[in-house]
Amino acid sequence: MPILMCPPTHYGIEYEINPWMHVTSQVDRRLARRQWEALHHTYRELGVEVVLADPVPGLPDMVFTANAGLTRGDRVVLSRFRHPERQREESRWRALFEGWGAPVCDTGEVAFEGAGDALFVGDTLVCGYGFRTDPEAIPMVAAQLGVDTVALELVDPRFYHLDTCLCPLDADTILLAPSAFSAESRERVHRLARRVVEVSDAAAAGFACNAMAIGDVVVSSTAVEELREPLRAAGYRVLGLPMSEFIKAGGGVRCLSLPVDGVGPRSVVAAATL
Repeated sequence: MPILMCPPTHYGIEYEINPWMHVTSQVDRRLARRQWEALHHTYRELGVEVVLADPVPGLPDMVFTANAGLTRGDRVVLSRFRHPERQREESRWRALFEGWGAPVCDTGEVAFEGAGDALFVGDTLVCGYGFRTDPEAIPMVAAQLGVDTVALELVDPRFYHLDTCLCPLDADTILLAPSAFSAESRERVHRLARRVVEVSDAAAAGFACNAMAIGDVVVSSTAVEELREPLRAAGYRVLGLPMSEFIKAGGGVRCLSLPVDGVGPRSVVAAATL
């Protein structure tokens, strides 16, 4: 499963578009680079191919590649960002995916923020809406990818993207921050998977749910350490990495990672020079 990442060369907090972002709380760029490199190194150690996108000056949030779009097989649904500050990324991501030869579609003027708000539980696409993605986008994405969908309403602005409060580890196991969802949506999650590991509000605020499952390893921020025992019971071990500089912008491990299996160029290998 290749993962698309983008080096944090131009990363910083230059605007405020979620409750985590404050231009008065600036990023330590050297520390951010070390944290990003630690994640990149972890993927390589776990045998994951990493594909790198070129960072662009003036687009500080390109580092959060999960928001570039959603991939399934050889197809990409490009994001249509809610905020103008990030809409400037769209042409860059389109050029990247089309340059790989991938069929690219989109949702027109309807807001849809890619894998930030759309995650697969088995073959079912689970979509979050309420802050960044319009509910009208969900059937559009389902039709373009030919998949069944479940819509979940996000109600806490801290968890503005689905990937900040829910993480499918496999077809039977989901990490869930209950406080992020409406009561009806919480019930839908419990019907989706045999095992739902509920995450405390404090751990969720530490971006524990913003995780990637690589084999039997759950890679996330250090807040995932709180979940060591329930995840061990589910057959997983945890690896918590410091993500402080990316949490300042409302992101973590999964935000920095876009799976591109079936889409990414096979000639690109993880040994790219950083």
